[in-house]
Amino acid sequence: MNFEFDAQTEEMRETITDFARERLAGPEDFDPGEFRRRWRLVGEQGALGTVVPGEYGGLGQGAVTAAAVMEALGYGCTDTGFVFSLGAHVFACLTPIVEFGTAEQKRQWLPPLCSGEYVAAHAITEPEAGSDALSMRTRAERRGDVYVLNGGKSFTTNSPVADVFVVQAATRPGGGCFGLTSFVVEAGTPGLTVGRHYQKVGLRGSPTADVRFDECRVPASQMLGPEGDGFGVFRTSMAWERTCLFALYLGVMRRVLETSVAYAGERQQFGSAIGGFQAVSHRVVDMALRLEAARLLLYRAAWGLDRGSTDEVMPALAKLAVSEAAVQAGLDAVQIQGGLGILHGQAEAALRDALPARIFSGTNEIQKNNIARALGLGEKARPQAHPSRRGKN
Repeated sequence: MNFEFDAQTEEMRETITDFARERLAGPEDFDPGEFRRRWRLVGEQGALGTVVPGEYGGLGQGAVTAAAVMEALGYGCTDTGFVFSLGAHVFACLTPIVEFGTAEQKRQWLPPLCSGEYVAAHAITEPEAGSDALSMRTRAERRGDVYVLNGGKSFTTNSPVADVFVVQAATRPGGGCFGLTSFVVEAGTPGLTVGRHYQKVGLRGSPTADVRFDECRVPASQMLGPEGDGFGVFRTSMAWERTCLFALYLGVMRRVLETSVAYAGERQQFGSAIGGFQAVSHRVVDMALRLEAARLLLYRAAWGLDRGSTDEVMPALAKLAVSEAAVQAGLDAVQIQGGLGILHGQAEAALRDALPARIFSGTNEIQKNNIARALGLGEKARPQAHPSRRGKN
């Protein structure tokens, strides 16, 4: 067992941290032009193409390196919403194209998506189909050489600025796991419209909106993977997202932990630094404990992805651990800073930005359901050995 990054990954992580700290600070309110400017900078740095093969403009790295890059971005950039948008672009959109795209689709889409010229959005969630993705109502009907899409999506990250959409639609309603199909749809395609940018409690630097499809005609050549394989595309993207995207919160927690330690060492009460009070010092220790435990789970899941593991338990466990730890870290940071913690600043921002982590990429309650089912609990469950009890994945 080796818990150290290789030399290349370590160098990349340090470079990305410095780059994010110096060049990715964002404005208070979302600004499309500023968002694009920083997006292109990240593309030039190579961070958008981490998992994309070199022949298409990427770095050709694996999940562990991709997670390390996201952790560095989360640590160095205080605009967590912007980093979240980067992760959604890479792991929910580029990764499916890498895994399922045809050679022509890869040549067409991956270079501009890696360079920062294009922004991608993954359209899957619907008002009546969030955790229950198989109940989506967006339809794709084949008519000759095109598919005609009709329906609506909600909570679509990056949609207000997206150039490309990875869309999930039902080609065989009621067909279960084999009834969904994925498509790559260009922004500006007639029949595709994007609603107003959401005002969210957290991740404010990430533009999010509803998307509508009204008789939207998509060439059959833009189908991603075979017809009926959309659920497989979705599961693959979620495995990457629940692992690598959540690494950004490791960086945020590390930053918050450091500022909490510094504050506790400087803030004086009753003639001494509050870090000397057991109630405060134990809270800080618990922050460090949750961070390190979550970090080990996440990189274990990334290690499995790099070895071709199809296990869904470790990504789910990692998502649970990181998101819950991030929320608690925000609460702890606010409590340590007292009145200052509820004013505008890093502590309250960390808490607001962490709250959505328990919801997106499948709610934590759904993750627990999936893990329980994999462990052999519940109706129609088939016992499955816990990853820690298995041999090689």
